[in-house]
Amino acid sequence: MCNRSTITEFLLLAFADTHELQLLHFALFLGIYLAALLGNGLILSAVACHHRLHTPMYFFLLNLALLDLGCISTTLPKAVANVLWDTRAISYQGCAAQVFFFVLLFGAKYYLLTVMAYDRYVAICKPLHYGSLVGSRACAQMAAAAWGSGFLNAVLHTASTFSLPLCQGNAVDQFFCEIPQILKLSCSESWLREIVLLVVTLCLAFTCFVFISFSYVQILRAVLRMPSSQGRHKAFSTCLPHLAVVSVFVSTVLFVYLKPPSISSLSQDLVVTVLYSVVPPAQNPLIYSIRNKDLKDAVRKLFPYMLLKHPLCVQKMYS
Repeated sequence: MCNRSTITEFLLLAFADTHELQLLHFALFLGIYLAALLGNGLILSAVACHHRLHTPMYFFLLNLALLDLGCISTTLPKAVANVLWDTRAISYQGCAAQVFFFVLLFGAKYYLLTVMAYDRYVAICKPLHYGSLVGSRACAQMAAAAWGSGFLNAVLHTASTFSLPLCQGNAVDQFFCEIPQILKLSCSESWLREIVLLVVTLCLAFTCFVFISFSYVQILRAVLRMPSSQGRHKAFSTCLPHLAVVSVFVSTVLFVYLKPPSISSLSQDLVVTVLYSVVPPAQNPLIYSIRNKDLKDAVRKLFPYMLLKHPLCVQKMYS
């Protein structure tokens, strides 16, 4: 029997059994991580350095890029390092830190996507009131609420999870420390407390999902009533990237946490977890830049600026 006082490290799930496949996974995930760093770094730099992008939509996009960078940096570097050094170990404190930061950033990201849906709803359905409803102060408050909600979630879930006695070993069936996998190691009935917290979190997440759905129903109705085809196209082009990001995010998370245990397997769980925790931070910059001319122009102008001048921009947002 082992518990919280005797466990000093956890063993994460390996990506593959053979050394050759491990090296292949190392190269693949290192490439994904570097792509996420590059894509989100370019968005951060472009929004910070170009006054034209100092608008609420790009302010929220900047926060999304920060959250994506944090999410992938919380899980992937340790997994890649373990593959490189042929180990599965993560310290008890490192595992707790992974759970805390992943819940914080993942939750804040979902709340931020809800705020971004509200921003698009006001911009299209109530354009005359956009300046008063989504001003600089309101944007800062909504972004702070998203980060603060994620922080509160992280504190409650991490404290609840790691206060449980663990007696089912220390092998985590995932490539990073995840709350459901930690709960499997507990043999105490006090894990019901964490289940209650998870249920409350799911209810809040469902409320956000309903709000996002309602916002886009109203947006669709408003766009279809527009007399100009050019206006409809412009409205759709500002909404489609956000809708695509939300769809991928919600669908993969729902599949992970709501699928029947009968169709569950370690390899399938690993693949789906990669799809919702690793792939989105790398693909979101691509989704947002494909149809966004202003963002693409800002990124193009960024390269000569970085070569000729100091890369740090000290421009004030909403100046």
